[in-house]
Amino acid sequence: MKIEQIYTGCIAQAAYYLESNGEAAIFDPLREVQPYIDRAAKDKASIKYIFETHFHADFVSGHIDLAAKTGGKIVYGPSAKPGFEAYIATDGEEFKLGNYTIKAIHTPGHTLESTCYLLIDENGALHGIITGDTLFIGDVGRPDLAQSLTEELTQEVLASHLYDSLRNKIMPLPDDIIVYPSHGAGSACGKNMSKETTDTLGNQKKTNYALRADMTKEEFTRELLDGLGAPPAYFPQNVMLNIKGYESLDTIISKGMSALKPEAFKEMAKSSGAIILDVRHENDFVKQHIPGSIFIGLNGGFAPWVGALIKDVNQPLLLVVPEDKETEAITRLARVGFDNTLGYLEGGIDTWKNAGFDTDSVRSISPEEFEESYNKDQKPVVDSRKPGEFSSGHIIDALNIPLDFVNEQLQEVPTDKDFYIHCAGGYRSVIMASILKARGYHNMINVEKGFGGIKNTSVKTTLNQTAAI
Repeated sequence: MKIEQIYTGCIAQAAYYLESNGEAAIFDPLREVQPYIDRAAKDKASIKYIFETHFHADFVSGHIDLAAKTGGKIVYGPSAKPGFEAYIATDGEEFKLGNYTIKAIHTPGHTLESTCYLLIDENGALHGIITGDTLFIGDVGRPDLAQSLTEELTQEVLASHLYDSLRNKIMPLPDDIIVYPSHGAGSACGKNMSKETTDTLGNQKKTNYALRADMTKEEFTRELLDGLGAPPAYFPQNVMLNIKGYESLDTIISKGMSALKPEAFKEMAKSSGAIILDVRHENDFVKQHIPGSIFIGLNGGFAPWVGALIKDVNQPLLLVVPEDKETEAITRLARVGFDNTLGYLEGGIDTWKNAGFDTDSVRSISPEEFEESYNKDQKPVVDSRKPGEFSSGHIIDALNIPLDFVNEQLQEVPTDKDFYIHCAGGYRSVIMASILKARGYHNMINVEKGFGGIKNTSVKTTLNQTAAI
């Protein structure tokens, strides 16, 4: 069977391309649709169907733009009520694609409309199943992302639906079929996803906690919900964009590709209430940046961090961006629904400085410099990693303020003395430093290379303390 996974690592998302006899289908496309059009053109195929597994929360799908550009039919599963033209499949309905057959299997649980697509080859053999967020490799979809949780429709009710869907619709399928999920490790749509992005169903039955044969519904619900933190604030906004529709990405890029000279950039930031978002490398931001700007670099988990920290997809944005990365930045913002980019600083930070405007910097030291200083002064340490990372090893007496919750835990940030700040590798700590500086905190010292560098020094951590014992 001719199927390709098109994986986008920065948001841990998988779309799929299926082609047979000159007809193609795309499953869960990203906002930028030209790569799918180009892929079909390579096979001299026309895109017949655009299948959606559900209304996504973590990204804005490209279904509407792709349908407009190709004439492909958008397909959702039962109970979906989109605000645009789409075909709503019935449970068990089959779709012909060249010599292949695609069978819709309604699997409510992650959301009510969640639907998997069984792939049947030209000989009638079951090849695989595109599971969306119903079944991941090593995990299953979280049941708290439906567009309208109510007293009647709670996460516990959805978890119950998911248990039934997995056991009645998916687990009876042959062990040798391939599971094609919509996400891998790093996505916030689950909590225990593998770095692997495909597997056989049989192996998942052996290794995925949620598919244990002897698991009761009560056990499933308890284990699924245990440790499930609140979803990022932008998720519901993305769901509504996917339900109601959105502006064409071409329009969003055209609007955002406005090169602004420093004076105009500064005035627009003031008049529009825009956040100045600096997307350069963290080392460049540390050396020199516009005062009050927020750093979230393109080289890391850019779009999810924008969504988690800026939260409101309607927030106006002005960009400080490396040359020739303007379109990429605007596109990656639009992937998670941030469509209000007003423009970017023409010529970058150098033109800002040459215009006579002030710049700021972040005090930053190497792990070796930190080792020498910290062993003398024992200043407070703020660890910006996630709780799980912190618990697996940290500096003795460090304070854990995860980047995700910096706005909620500002009162815990030391104010009366300098403090060190670090993450795992140096990316997240600079994001946190930029947020703190924008809020008037200037007493932090960033540790380059993060805990990865620190643990190779003599600074006492729970790792080397344990080793000493």
